[in-house]
Amino acid sequence: MDVKSRNYLLMNRQALENDIKTSYIMDRMISDEALTLQEEERVKQQERAAMLINIILTKDNNSYRSFYNALIHEGYRDLAALLQDGIPAISSGYRKSSMDGMTSYVKTILCEGGVPQRPVVFVTRSKLVDAIKKKLYCLGNDPGWVTVYGMAGCGKTVLTAEALRDPQLLEDYFPGGVHWISVGKQDKAGLLIKLQNLCSRLEHDSTLSQRPPLNIEEAKDRLRLLMLRKYPRSLLVLDDIWDSWVLKAFDNQCQVLITSRDRSVTDAVSGNKYEVHVESGLAHEKGLEILSLFVNMKISELPEQANCLVRECKGSPLVISLIGALLRDFPNRWEYYLRQLQNKQFKRIRKSSSYDYEALDEAMSISVEQLDDNYKDYYKDLSILPKDVKVPTKVLCILWDMETEEVEDILQEFVNKSLLFCDRNGKSFHYYLHDLQLDFLTEKNRNQLQELHKNIVNQYKKYYKLNTPVLSQEDCMYWYNFLAYHMAGANMQEELRDLMFSLDWIKAKTELVGPAHLIHEYVEYSSILDQKDSTVRENFQEFLSLNGHLLGRQPFPDIIQLGLCQPETSEVYQQAKLHAQRETGTFYLEWINKKSLKNLYRLVVRPHRDAVYHACFSKDRQRIASCGADKTLQVFKAESGERLLEINAHDDEILCCAFSADGEFVATCSSDKKVKVWNSRTGQCMRVYEEHSEQVNCCQFNNSSGRYLLATCSNDTYIKIWDLNEKYCRNTMIGHENSVNHCRFSPNDEYVASCSTDGTVKLWAACSGNELKNIEIKDFFKNADEQPDDVEVLVKCCSWSRNGDVILVVAKNKLLLWNIKSLSKVAYCRGHMSWVHCVAFSPDGSLFLTSSDDQTVRIWETKKVCKSSDAVLKSELDVVFHNGQVMILAIYNQKHLQLINGNTDNVIMQTAAQESPISCCCLSEDLKFAALGQESGTIKVLNPKFNFNSSRKTCFFMTPVQDCRFTPDCQTLISSAHSSVIQVWNWQLSECVFLRGHKEAIKDFRLLENSKLLSWSFDGTVKVWNITTGNPEKDFACHGGAVLSCAVSPDGSKFSSTSADKTAKIWDISTGALLHFFSPVTVDEGEPTHGGWVTDLSFSPDSKMLVSSGGYLKWWNVTTGESLQTFYTNGTNLKSIHVSPNFKIYVTVDNLGILYVLQKF
Repeated sequence: MDVKSRNYLLMNRQALENDIKTSYIMDRMISDEALTLQEEERVKQQERAAMLINIILTKDNNSYRSFYNALIHEGYRDLAALLQDGIPAISSGYRKSSMDGMTSYVKTILCEGGVPQRPVVFVTRSKLVDAIKKKLYCLGNDPGWVTVYGMAGCGKTVLTAEALRDPQLLEDYFPGGVHWISVGKQDKAGLLIKLQNLCSRLEHDSTLSQRPPLNIEEAKDRLRLLMLRKYPRSLLVLDDIWDSWVLKAFDNQCQVLITSRDRSVTDAVSGNKYEVHVESGLAHEKGLEILSLFVNMKISELPEQANCLVRECKGSPLVISLIGALLRDFPNRWEYYLRQLQNKQFKRIRKSSSYDYEALDEAMSISVEQLDDNYKDYYKDLSILPKDVKVPTKVLCILWDMETEEVEDILQEFVNKSLLFCDRNGKSFHYYLHDLQLDFLTEKNRNQLQELHKNIVNQYKKYYKLNTPVLSQEDCMYWYNFLAYHMAGANMQEELRDLMFSLDWIKAKTELVGPAHLIHEYVEYSSILDQKDSTVRENFQEFLSLNGHLLGRQPFPDIIQLGLCQPETSEVYQQAKLHAQRETGTFYLEWINKKSLKNLYRLVVRPHRDAVYHACFSKDRQRIASCGADKTLQVFKAESGERLLEINAHDDEILCCAFSADGEFVATCSSDKKVKVWNSRTGQCMRVYEEHSEQVNCCQFNNSSGRYLLATCSNDTYIKIWDLNEKYCRNTMIGHENSVNHCRFSPNDEYVASCSTDGTVKLWAACSGNELKNIEIKDFFKNADEQPDDVEVLVKCCSWSRNGDVILVVAKNKLLLWNIKSLSKVAYCRGHMSWVHCVAFSPDGSLFLTSSDDQTVRIWETKKVCKSSDAVLKSELDVVFHNGQVMILAIYNQKHLQLINGNTDNVIMQTAAQESPISCCCLSEDLKFAALGQESGTIKVLNPKFNFNSSRKTCFFMTPVQDCRFTPDCQTLISSAHSSVIQVWNWQLSECVFLRGHKEAIKDFRLLENSKLLSWSFDGTVKVWNITTGNPEKDFACHGGAVLSCAVSPDGSKFSSTSADKTAKIWDISTGALLHFFSPVTVDEGEPTHGGWVTDLSFSPDSKMLVSSGGYLKWWNVTTGESLQTFYTNGTNLKSIHVSPNFKIYVTVDNLGILYVLQKF
């Protein structure tokens, strides 16, 4: 070895000895022929790392290079960097003879992509490997699918991984890398975990770490963008696919290779498709070759029993490997193992598939019996591992209460005997069983499974005590995903309830993977959780469903604060209250008047066993039809949710259903590319249409009775119109660039609206099929108050209002109302936890219903959601804190004033309807007088104590009144309109002073002491006035944009300003100096700090805290600028925040007209 290389090893010896795990580094060095098996044994017997370095020091330059490469491939990049400058120069002879550079490239690509390593003994099946490579070449640069299919245990995974070890294939066709995901048999929640893990792996080196996707659709879209932008020309490998619906999550116009037992699994997806069939058994010669490699003999030297053994193994590579591993340890037992296989002593109680288990069962049984007794117990412990999950070493360290090295030695013994598989990617080693091996173990130990589950739970509790795993620990994700599974398997009812009903666990888990998996567990384990009472489980399930859209935010919301907003009878509220009482240093809020809150939705039903993709009203509003991923059509009563009809309607997921105008028929369309029409009373199938070439996303009848027309749209980009009296399509509309998700006739049947993945809504003439209008919905997300996600906008569906003027559109989990004539947005709202699939108005337009991935159908009241609605409280209100009472003066129904007791939520008084809509109001501190401003420009002063309906004085503006405020002595009323002038009106003396100086309209004003007034304007300035003289005393140029709000600290030394530029600033009132700047810093996902425009601010009496309103409420530490708490309201766009003098009560109203009276906990 070169002197320089030797010196680098000696210099960094201590760091290397402290950190490296030798076993896997030695494996790589042995494969490079830089280390012998005898030297490996010496290292294992003595101090491992120190002995390995001693041996390398005695060797040549190749050993140094091999050691350096092994460090890199096993994840010790920091240690490899220490040795980099000592790498000896490569001679030309070495360069020619070695493929190390190419091998290293391939190893790195495969290692980072999670491709499984070769089994302990591997024989090449070059014909099949070449066939797989040939089909991958056929993909070229086009999206498509290669399916490698065959019986379980025939070697599909090993062959696929081997095909990907071709450097030329990777360099020429997949330079973006290979991304391998072991799927297996999954439900929706399990698939979401797989997708989250894949997205996390693909984003690992992103500068902007995103929260995990909350549902399969969002994950599909995230994956599409990652493959398109970050990993173009890469290959996605989906190993062991059982169900066709799983592939839809990966149907993203990318290149995919799948292994499956089912040849037809790709029928449901689009793109070019190629197949490779793997025979169920190895060729006889290949079976003999595996045995020869295990026993280190030539095929010609094998005893005659070898032929019989291969025949008994029925060509299964897995079974032959098990027998080969036994013969390696006991080379004289050929006859014995042959007899054991032929005896077939192991009998299954039941079979879980059509696979012939007998050979595998006997081989497994013999292999397990040959283990030492203590090893048998360790192997039995693996019976309760979840299927298709790679388990980190640390989990088994906790289970067996051992050091990592001890556990790895035990597991390596199983790997050597082909009883277990190992993935060695970086420093972290993960172990897994073939699902056939796991089937054998669960069958063999079925009477002990409950006890084994109990053991792993007890070991977890012993290790973690009352703590929860943190993300930096390699076992963390295993426990969050599978601890409840083990508790349920152990039938540990109390422990499972304690876990699933713990806010600490919910917070930790949802922060990592979102709420969907937890909701799935509540449903999955409901029989155990509900043994005493179902109420508590329902409380927690509803809490997660209703707050799911918040639990996906970054930074993660305070789950205790969210819990405090639940009804007081809810177990979630009770737990949150206990937490809040314990955490004395944390700022929490109690929602005093939440009892009065009426839910925006009137009914929530769960008719399906899986995601609900569509729901619709019958015209008489008496019935609702729904359909979804469970392939059924359900019809139930709208009032009660009582089921009327259930039909197993299609062979695949049903994506849409629709009543005909007279309610006689229901149409359905599906991923199976078919459209069907049913009798809605009897369930009889009336028509089947099969002209679409891809999945059919939507079907809708026309609105007039008598003539039945049906519109359908599909992933084939076409919209088709059908006449039920005819067998074939009547009209086809062409124009969208991508899949068409939804179509709907206008109320008069003249037009058809369609929504597409291309981000547009198009309007067509129903008769001619001509395109008339185009709305770019994606532009709304670019201009929205909140930061747009890095997820492109897929417009899901739409619904016309009764008069045809408004169209309701769904994108992601938002509902947007658009005016068709002006193409402007009317309103938008949130409510579902997950992506919304369908939205539909009731025939009279008073209700609309939505359905979602969260398995719910929600019925909403339109007037409560629409901003233009009259029957809600307006955002302009005034609050007086008087003798411990919170008195609120609010505008109701635009024409009335209401005096509300905020403590009890009772309406004390209400005025008669005013002749002009009321635009603002104020209340005097002593509650003797109230004032209102109207859109007509009228200002009135009222006396609530004596007669709330008679006005004492009236004054007039030229424009609608915007704001009014009494001075402390109640003698003067200060008001502003939509102009740059402020009016100071002594209403008792009928005298007026006008404050002129702002260049643009006044936004608002605040009264100061000593007859001073602070005003701010759209011109970006703040002014201080003397209201007696009408002269300005100070002038601040604060912001480039409009100043939205200001607040003065109680000591009068500081004031804060917020602006349309989404910033807040704190100023010294005497010098005009800028003291603090709250910028719109984006965190992780990019949520703005204030959730949109900052509209109001208020200081605490000691000037140490500040509360701001905008998209929601936030409390801040003035000294540090840190956020102390966030309160998420049901609606958004909070215009003001009213705060009690002691800074303990806060009052606001949102854009849905919901009043919030909050009290510091």
